[in-house]
This record gives sequence, structure tokens and C-alpha cells, in this order.
Amino acid sequence: MRSFLFLISVSCVLAKPVKIDTGMLEGHPGSHPDVTVYKGVPYAAAPVGDLRWKAPQAPSKWEGVKDAAAFGPSCMQMPYPENSLYHSDLGPLSEDCLTLNVWTAASASAKLPVMVWIHGGALTRGSGATNWYDGEALARKGVVLVTINYRLGAFGFLAHSELTAESPNHTSGNYGLLDQIAALQWVKRNIGAFGGDPGNVTVFGESAGSWSTNCMMATPLTRRLIHRVIGESGAYFSTMKKLSDAERIGANAGDLKTLRAKSAEEILKTSYDGRAIGPVVDGYVLPTDIYTVFKEGKQNDVPLLAGYNADEGTAFANWTGNTQAFVAQAKQRFGPLTDEFLQAYPVGTEAEAKASFYATFRDTTFGWNMRTWGRMTEKTGHHPAYLYYFSHVPPGPTAERYGAYHASEITYVFANLDKVKRPIEEADTKIADAMSSYWVNFAKTGDPNGPGLPKWPAYRAKDEVWMEFGPTEPKTRVELNKAKLDVMDKWYAAQRAKQQ
Repeated sequence: MRSFLFLISVSCVLAKPVKIDTGMLEGHPGSHPDVTVYKGVPYAAAPVGDLRWKAPQAPSKWEGVKDAAAFGPSCMQMPYPENSLYHSDLGPLSEDCLTLNVWTAASASAKLPVMVWIHGGALTRGSGATNWYDGEALARKGVVLVTINYRLGAFGFLAHSELTAESPNHTSGNYGLLDQIAALQWVKRNIGAFGGDPGNVTVFGESAGSWSTNCMMATPLTRRLIHRVIGESGAYFSTMKKLSDAERIGANAGDLKTLRAKSAEEILKTSYDGRAIGPVVDGYVLPTDIYTVFKEGKQNDVPLLAGYNADEGTAFANWTGNTQAFVAQAKQRFGPLTDEFLQAYPVGTEAEAKASFYATFRDTTFGWNMRTWGRMTEKTGHHPAYLYYFSHVPPGPTAERYGAYHASEITYVFANLDKVKRPIEEADTKIADAMSSYWVNFAKTGDPNGPGLPKWPAYRAKDEVWMEFGPTEPKTRVELNKAKLDVMDKWYAAQRAKQQ
């Protein structure tokens, strides 16, 4: 028996190298012998020196067999503090960070669906190597799983008139998005070597990763690169910065020659206006704002699965107990819609006011965007949208304080409950199995439904059916938070009118 197990181990470690367009690559077994993992694979050249703040360039080829045993460095960032819900071990940081990771249990001829994960972190933090995103469980369910790094903060989103002038596309500021597109192009060229189907690619992500998948669905540069989109808590249907506005903010950073001469650490430490961190309407990556792209039906017309969490705001805002201040802020923000707002978000008791405070944060930032994404996909596309609501509260010491907080669904989607230090109850295991199965089914066919799972109807604005992942098995909900989101719809319409 021992010799048999030894042979299995050796056969896994000495798995036949795969050939990609830059050379031979050797992976290593995951914790399960069926899965092989390829870490730290370059998908673009290091964006350093003269390549800092330029579109990603082709990676260099190598001789011999490259050992893909270790994750590449994380992109430059200020890590989350250790007491944060979102803290993780990032490993070394570097500008030379444009790498990706592949988990596969497939033979080279399998042509399995591919899922490409874009991490969150406000476009300023995060890494594709975070252990919550380990792709082994999803790979064992029948997909090839890819996670990526992309440039963050000022490295990924600095818009500057000098950069625009030197660009062949007369643009600047969307380097992080261009990195994501370059990773998808790498997948198109190479994923077949890992048993993946380049004709069936799902891009998915959470928070800033969901903002990114929203951009990937909107940009013309991903035509024929993506075939399904999943967004978890994030989209850009509110007003967006124009390139000229972002350039004015970027001008405060100094002249380009001086900026390129600075070290990566100096750039990271430089005070940089946070308003400039994020995608801009540049006429190239994003020809116009995303709301208009979808309104005109010019998005990538592919199936969508999207949703948000019940307690998105608890990790970002603190209720002070001041109901009067909340009402005063509502009047200032919502103006003529205040009475309708306070009907949807009541403040009759302090408990109501506290719940309305957190619900307002959730719905203005996340809920309205996700429903709008579903509605506009249904209205101007030819493929269905499936919307979800995650209300399950992960057990443990933070349960009462944070509830179903922002990003709490991730370990359920990846079926990685053991990657977070908290209790695992039977309900958690069931929800993780259901969510990961729905996500994989969607990647396979564009429809999350499958054997043994409760029926998940496509979203339609006329009946508004959502799938709720709550404390028991998944169940459908009709007109979820409708009165609240309808108020937000009117408010956002007023914001768009002011921009015209």
C-alpha cells in the first residue's frame, strides 16, 4: 500500500509539463491529487521603468521548464491592518506582479469551462494569491480556475495629460483594467494547454473585482474573450469620471519624468488623491460611461449572475446612535425625495434608524447597482440575468456585529470555509456546496440551475425574483428590498440629469 501511495505522489509531482506560448511550465499537486496548480505564471512583462503607466506588454519567453511552484509577488499596495476583516498574508510586494495562477483537474483535451477571478480591494489592495481564492474546490467541480494580479492604486489608475499624449490610443488611467484584459487574452491563447475551453470563459469577482467584471462586460476590448459574467457586490452604473477630470487630479502628482524616476516605494508613499483611483471614461477602454453602454445595448451580450449581501455596510460605517443627524443628512442628500426616502428607510425608533442607516449604505453603494445591472442586462441584451441576495450570517465572534458583511460570501462561493478562522456549521457546508455548484453550473452553461438544487429563475423586472442564500437552503424572494431600491432609482436618475 505504501509503495502504491508513493507512486501516486511521484506521478503527481512529476506531472508532464504544459507548453504555453512563452515556454514549458511545470505545475505541482494541490492538496488533492486530482488537482494540479500552476502559480506565478507571467501574463505580461514587468511594468517597470519606461513601462510604468503603459499598457501591458507581452511577457518574455524562457528556455527549459519553468517551475510554477510559488505565487508571484503581490502588486504594490498598503496592506489592510492585521485587525481588519480583510487582512491576508500578501507575501512580497513588487511592481513586477503581473502573474496569474491556474488550478486544473483536467486533461489537456478536456475543454472544460474556465473561470477567471478578479480580486477585490477597492482597486488599491488585494492579490490573486489570497488563500480565500484557492481554486481547488471549484476545479474539482469541473472548471479550470484562474486568479490574477493587476496593477493597483496610482500604479494602475493614474491619469495624466503627459501619459495621454504619449499613448497611441490617446488615453491614460485604466492600466489596471488593461492588465485584466491582457490576462484574458493570455487565457484565450493558453488555457487549452490546461484542459480549459477558450470559447467558454466566465469572468467573476467581488467588490472592486465586481466593478472590474462590470467594466469587462462594458468594454469593447473583451469581445470574444468573455462568455459569461459574475458580479458580487459592485458595479459602475452611477456617474463616472471623464478622462479630462481625472487628468486634472493626476496633475497634482507632478511631471511624468519625475514620477517615472521615483521608486515603487516612493510612489506608494506619495499622497495621491483617492478620487482618481478607479476607471475613467477614456474613449478607448470605456468609450462612454457604463450606464450609457448598457442603455444603448452596446455591452458584451452575455449571461449575467450578480448580487449583493444583506449587511454590506457594517464593515465600513459605524452607527453613532444619532437619529437626528441621520435625518438631517437624508434631507441634504435626497432633497425632494426625503419623505419617500424616510418611508422606505424608517426612523421611528432607534432600532429602525440604525437598520436604515446600514441599509442606506448597502443600497446606495451596492444594492441599486446590482439590481440595475440585472435590469439593464434583461432590457437591452438577449441573455438572462440571475440575481442573488446573500443574507447568511457566518458564525463566530463577529456574527452579531457584522452580520452578512461585505465579502462574507466569498469563502462560500469558493467552498473554502476552512480558509477563515471561524466555526463551520452544517448550514455553512450546505450553503457553500449550493453556491459553488450554482456558480460552476453557470460557468458551464450560462444557467446556474442543475440537479439537486432549488430552481433559480432568471430575473425579470416585471416580477423581480431573486435567489436568497440565507440560514437554510436557497429560496426565491420576490421584489427584494423593492421600495428601498425604487427610491434609489429615482435619486440616481436625478444625479444623471444633473450631469447632462
